Amino acid sequence: MIDAIADRGTIIMARRVHGHLHRLFAWSVGRSIIDVNPLANVDRPGSETKRERVLTDGELVAIWNAAADAGYPYGDIFKLLILTGGRRDEIGRLRWSEIADGQIELTGLRTKNGQPHIIPLSTLARAVIEQLARIDGGDAVFTKGKGPVNGWALIKSQLDAASKVTDWRIHDLRRTAATGLQKLGLPLQVTEAVLGHVSGSRGGIVGVYQRHDYAAEKRAALEAWGAHVMALVEGGPLGKALH
Repeated sequence: MIDAIADRGTIIMARRVHGHLHRLFAWSVGRSIIDVNPLANVDRPGSETKRERVLTDGELVAIWNAAADAGYPYGDIFKLLILTGGRRDEIGRLRWSEIADGQIELTGLRTKNGQPHIIPLSTLARAVIEQLARIDGGDAVFTKGKGPVNGWALIKSQLDAASKVTDWRIHDLRRTAATGLQKLGLPLQVTEAVLGHVSGSRGGIVGVYQRHDYAAEKRAALEAWGAHVMALVEGGPLGKALH
């Protein structure tokens, strides 16, 4: 199956299917459901090209303004992606029960690395959330009809057209936020904590002994990033901070 996906030319997808199945089989071995991980000695196909795309200030403002025009639910999702550095599904599938005390509190079931993750909400991010209405008393912050949001490719193409920004992916917003935090002079450890990374400076033996959660530093960092985004957006004649 993995080879067939790779043969279609979709190497990245083949590598990710391999990764998901590898974790599934490893979990199954741990639960004594199977005896051996069938992918234990099977290499991932090809190689995944590392992206380095970081949006310029002008591109970030253009996408923000396009998101403002798009409105609920996708426009508000993209604003929060910009402001939090969160992953697409972490924000797109956000639940009201995950928002408390001025922060988003995600369990390990909702994160890529399986670890709980807290995302402090800046003043601007809280303002975005506070203007949202709770749909039919449900727990989902963002819905499309009665189900979760989907159709990311369509809304992304609409934002491309409206913003005139090309050759970017949704994940590039996360990289842009991380780069922005570094430009603001935040320590690498704080940036990694904001993103919920458990590798890098927090990996290996250091991660075993370094248990500081950087809660205060994360809040200050995202507040500074939110203020920076607000300044960029308000700096132009077409800036649309909330509306």
